[in-house]
Amino acid sequence: MPRIFDNIDRELLPALRASLEAGRRADFCVGYFNLRGWRGIDDLIDRYSGAEGNRCRLLVGMQKLPQDVLREALSLDGEPIGLDKQQADCFMPRLAEEFRQQLSIGAPNHADEIALRRLARQLRARKVVVKLHLQHPPHATLIGTWKEVCSNDRR
Repeated sequence: MPRIFDNIDRELLPALRASLEAGRRADFCVGYFNLRGWRGIDDLIDRYSGAEGNRCRLLVGMQKLPQDVLREALSLDGEPIGLDKQQADCFMPRLAEEFRQQLSIGAPNHADEIALRRLARQLRARKVVVKLHLQHPPHATLIGTWKEVCSNDRR
């Protein structure tokens, strides 16, 4: 049975932590990745070895950029016009810039800095694997296996 978390009556973080404590891996699909929010679960992810089947896989999809909305609106057949590899590669620096901007808002406290350093170590050790999904924004219908969703994804 699905559970709905509104962070008023039912908070997501305690339930998420309980699931992570019981599991050997984690698969997340999110619209945005808040780097500072990672510290809520980073200690549990740090227990993973980084081996296949014992890591956290994070699929990040983003809202459409204005030029993408325009491209779809002007499509002659009504179908979205896909991105080619060169266009997709342009999103990586944009995503890195968005992460940089997240870090430049406010002054990170000591706990934030520790969590960010831990995330960097987890990424290097492949305890956390992040993929950028560009085909369409994340939606409730985007429930499939990692292989299905990332079959055309680039590292």
